[in-house]
Amino acid sequence: MPGFDCVLRAWHAHEAELLGYLTQQLHDRPQAEDLLQEVFLKSMRLGRGFCSLDNPRAWLYRVAKNTLIDHLRANKPLCELPDDLPAPVHERAAVDALDLCLLRNIERLGLEDRSILQACDINGVTVRVFAQTQALGLPAAKSRLLRARQRLRQLLVDHCQVQFDERGQVCCHVASGTL
Repeated sequence: MPGFDCVLRAWHAHEAELLGYLTQQLHDRPQAEDLLQEVFLKSMRLGRGFCSLDNPRAWLYRVAKNTLIDHLRANKPLCELPDDLPAPVHERAAVDALDLCLLRNIERLGLEDRSILQACDINGVTVRVFAQTQALGLPAAKSRLLRARQRLRQLLVDHCQVQFDERGQVCCHVASGTL
């Protein structure tokens, strides 16, 4: 096999130690021998590229280790779950679950309130930029945004029964809200 001489030389030089390594890791010599054959095939597939490796032994060990890891992952023991196991409940944080209520109630606001909340709180436009695009002074825009937030907060309290904890954070609400 011209071109594979370097593969065969490296293989014969390191085959025994690779088998020892795999056997030690697996505690099962027949399985170790199977994985060793996979490593040999991978080195043969590399072909002439194998001859240009700076450290064939290190390459063989790296391939043996990766082959071992792949084998262990593929043969990870699985246990049967009982049929009556309840499905996991993925509860969203109260503030995260407000999205539907928020969307329904933002539509109840006037156009000015909706536009500033949409621009600044939803789309991330700064109050300064919003003020400039609407030909408002910065203090007027800040005041308008504050009032719009207060009106939206009241709608959320009224229609979604939003409640706040002692820090002013949303702690709970009625998910369905009223339309």
